[in-house]
Amino acid sequence: MKKLMWTALAASLALAGCKTMDTGNIGGLMETGSAAMKAVSLSDDDVVKLSNESCSAMDAQNKVAAAKSKYTQRLNRIVAKMPQTINGKKAVYKVYLTQDVNAWAMDNGCIRVYSGLMDLMNDDEVRGVLGHEIGHVALGHSKKSMQTAYAASAVRSAAANSGNSAVAALSQSQAGELGEKFINAQFSQSQESAADDYSFDLLTEKKMNRQGLVTAFQKLAKLSGGSSGSSILSSHPPSGQRAAHIQDRLNGK
Repeated sequence: MKKLMWTALAASLALAGCKTMDTGNIGGLMETGSAAMKAVSLSDDDVVKLSNESCSAMDAQNKVAAAKSKYTQRLNRIVAKMPQTINGKKAVYKVYLTQDVNAWAMDNGCIRVYSGLMDLMNDDEVRGVLGHEIGHVALGHSKKSMQTAYAASAVRSAAANSGNSAVAALSQSQAGELGEKFINAQFSQSQESAADDYSFDLLTEKKMNRQGLVTAFQKLAKLSGGSSGSSILSSHPPSGQRAAHIQDRLNGK
């Protein structure tokens, strides 16, 4: 953790250097560094609060499918046997009406899937994707991603300098920026693989079709060579390799 804190501090100083050096404000450098260090040491409660702010802002920026929408009704059927809580937080599944192919989950239980992904995939494939995203939360990856996103946003704002209540200082625009950074962040190869396995194990536990996880990756592999965005759409490792790994597990290898 100490190494991570100092790495974030060094990165923040490097990014803030040009503007701060122009003004000669050394105190500003120290303030920015302190904000970055606070970001990577955020408590679980802070991360949940940041997730609440970010999810709310993202919902406001996107068109959320109405309760009677065919997408919402289909999603409700898809998640009927999926987890209803994640790390003790109520899972809230919603659809964004957009042609983008993506899905994500936050530590507060906010789970969003895009209609573009639902158009591309069948129900079993959507479950595989959602299991993957839930895995990132359950395994602590999303918490680290939110910490990193917050550290990056702290470089350009004073949002982190409000005592023990860092979240209270976030404006709607800052919360939206934080949400965008979180969604566009990429997980490591090991994190992606772990989330894939989490989804496989979850589907196994719930006695749901696991082949959909394989075919979901195969479809993603056809989209720009399998490289697009973040999370399950990440290109590391390539979607084709991830499909092969899950197929090996299905085959008992």
